[in-house]
Amino acid sequence: MTLLKTTKSWDGTVYPAYPTTQPEISVLKIAVPPNKALDWHKHPVINAAYVEKGEIQVERKEDGKTQWIRKGEVLPEMVNMGHRGKTGDKGVTLIVFYSGTPDTPLSEPVK
Repeated sequence: MTLLKTTKSWDGTVYPAYPTTQPEISVLKIAVPPNKALDWHKHPVINAAYVEKGEIQVERKEDGKTQWIRKGEVLPEMVNMGHRGKTGDKGVTLIVFYSGTPDTPLSEPVK
């Protein structure tokens, strides 16, 4: 069963081409407690988040556009665009798959 197959992030932005250097896959399990707003950040690499438990609302910094993702859903994340996640009463546990390079951070802060 395919959970996600896309060429765009959740807001409709087409993903950039991969770099031509050595690729590196990272998979992180991230738990966010209930009623928590994460700091604004951006991802310099393509990634997707699977919601293992709970739910989270993602918010785009530039215009406040939001989308909720819930248990069993997959979110194709934005690349190089400021955003954050906000949980409700349930909190969330995410499994996030990053496709980057050995010298590229997975996330960077945005002011």
